Amino acid sequence: MNETRRFRKRTIFLALYLLFAMLPIYWMINMSFKTNEGILSSFSLWPQNFTWDNYITIFTDSSWYSGYINSLIYVVLNTVISITVALPAAYAFSRYQFLGDKHVFFWLLTNRMTPPAVFLLPFFQLYSTLGLMDTYWAVALAHLVFNVPLAVWILEGFMSGIPREIDETAYIDGYGFPRFFLTIFLPLIKAGVGVAAFFCFMFSWVELLLARTLTSVNAKPIVATMTRTVSASGMDWATLAAAGTLTIIPGAVVIWFVRHYIAKGFAMGRV
Repeated sequence: MNETRRFRKRTIFLALYLLFAMLPIYWMINMSFKTNEGILSSFSLWPQNFTWDNYITIFTDSSWYSGYINSLIYVVLNTVISITVALPAAYAFSRYQFLGDKHVFFWLLTNRMTPPAVFLLPFFQLYSTLGLMDTYWAVALAHLVFNVPLAVWILEGFMSGIPREIDETAYIDGYGFPRFFLTIFLPLIKAGVGVAAFFCFMFSWVELLLARTLTSVNAKPIVATMTRTVSASGMDWATLAAAGTLTIIPGAVVIWFVRHYIAKGFAMGRV
C-alpha cells in the first residue's frame, strides 16, 4: 500500500509539474492563432476566431523568415567551431598536468559566467575595424567567448571518465594521435559531444544582446527581428506569438536527437 501511495504522489507531482511547464508554451501557441483584437478583448482557452494570418505574415515577409535563416547559419557555425576548439582543449585538461592548469580552467569558466554586455564594446570596436560587422561570422565568433568554456567543461568531464590505459594501449599498437583520437577516443565520448553541441546550440540560439548589436540588416537574427512587433500603435501580440512558436522548433528538434546523450550527461554528473 505504501508503494502504491508513493507512486500515486509521484504521478500527481509529475503531472502538475508538466502542466506548469507546458502551460506557457500552450498559451503562446493559442495566441498565435488569434488576432490582436481577439487576444486583447477576451480571455479564452482556445482561439474563438482561428486564423493562419500570423504565420502567413512570417513566411511571406523576407524580413521575418530571413531572421530564422540568419540565426540558424551563425548558430551552426558557432556550434561547429566551439566543439572543434573545445575537443583538443578538453583532452589537454583531462590527460595532462601543466603549470597553472587549474587557474586556466577556472579562467575559462569565468568567461562563461561573465555577462555578454562586458564583451560588447570590445567586439563592436574590433569588428568595425576589421569590417566584420553585420556578418554571420561576427556573431558566431563572438559567441565563442561563452560557448567554448562551456564545451570544454562538459567534454573534460566525459574524457576524464575514459581510462588512460586506452590511450596507452593505442599508442603501443602503433596508433598516431590523430588516428587514435578520431577512430577510438572520439566514439567513446560521442555522448559528451552531443551534450556539448546541444548546449552550445541553445545558448547561441537564445542570446540577444551580442546578436542584435553586431548585426543590422544582412545577418539580423530572429531574436532581433521579433523586437519589430513593438511600435507606436502598440504590441503586435499575435505575430510575436507565432514567431515565438516557430523559434521553439529548432531547439525541440535538437533536443529530440540528443535526448539520450543528455540523459547520460546527467547520469555522469557533468550536466
